[in-house]
Amino acid sequence: MNLSVLQLGKFYPIKGGVERVAYDLMVGLSERHIHCDMMCAAVDGGDKVIAVNDYASIICCRTLVKAAATMISPAMIVALRQRCRQYDIIHVHHPDPMACLALFMSGYKGRVVLHWHSDILKQKQLLKLYRPLQDWLLRRAEVVVGTSPVYLAESPFLQEVQGKTACLPVGVEPVCPEPAAVAEIRRRYSGKKIIFTLGRLVPYKGYGNLIEAARYLDDSYVVLIGGTGILKDELQNKINALALQERVKLLGRVSDEELPAYYGACDVFCLSSVQKTEAFGIVQIEAMSCGKPVIATNIPQSGVAWVNAHGESGVNVAPGDARGLAAAIKAVVEDEAAYRKYAVGAKKRYLELFTKEQMIDNCLKIYKV
Repeated sequence: MNLSVLQLGKFYPIKGGVERVAYDLMVGLSERHIHCDMMCAAVDGGDKVIAVNDYASIICCRTLVKAAATMISPAMIVALRQRCRQYDIIHVHHPDPMACLALFMSGYKGRVVLHWHSDILKQKQLLKLYRPLQDWLLRRAEVVVGTSPVYLAESPFLQEVQGKTACLPVGVEPVCPEPAAVAEIRRRYSGKKIIFTLGRLVPYKGYGNLIEAARYLDDSYVVLIGGTGILKDELQNKINALALQERVKLLGRVSDEELPAYYGACDVFCLSSVQKTEAFGIVQIEAMSCGKPVIATNIPQSGVAWVNAHGESGVNVAPGDARGLAAAIKAVVEDEAAYRKYAVGAKKRYLELFTKEQMIDNCLKIYKV
């Protein structure tokens, strides 16, 4: 297909959900013989171009400093000005003020697709400075893409552009656990009902509430929390203070090689997030691809509870409700009929909405090709 696309924004190597979606779009489109590059800030190192395949490259731009959760990369402005006319569509991923500034200064006159992954919530001072540029980007975009209909409809920043929005749910390849690795984890926690969760150890993930929830579970349960972050010591201290060392385990970083086995070994996946910063929760659909029921939270204006359809793929509870989390876990795990229903429903919802192939198909519809 004679189309050239640039995915613009965020970091490399991949560290979070936004850049992962941009990368997966690049790879998925290039696998269909559509030229698609990705331009982003380098987390470390200088300017370089990494060839992915015959139709895709990653253009890494040197970063001067990281400030207010934003990579400051004047090199991105230079690189985009030099290259922008090669592309029929620039697909910019928000929030990323550096990418937006680079697009603004590039002189690019072609089609712009704005992928609105989430509002800027934490960096309120940055938003005051960035708001005029953000408003320009919303006006400039031909279409504003969101990962869920809930976020698109309820974001206060998107109320004036509802007429040009489109939903593009995140899609992932199915997680395929190795039976031997799954058996090893089950052996390690023999006789336990395993509740697994994965994410950075930061406040919006609500892991303190999940630890509290373990107080209302008995010793037949173990909660496994994968990930690293600034709250590691605080969470471990809480586990120790509540004498839950045998019921809650902080796993630390779970490698890409180890991760499928944890999805395969767990009985239930739990997303305990408490703030709208959690806009979608890709980990939910990874668990669903393994046929695992999900316990998640009804975060106002977030797409999390839409991803995990209550009563279909799992159960959603009020954010911050430790007792509610525990009750939902027990209701799913301890009722065999309910468990089978949610397990089947989770896999079905993944297949209907959240495969990588569907994401690429829907992206091409948005591009109108």
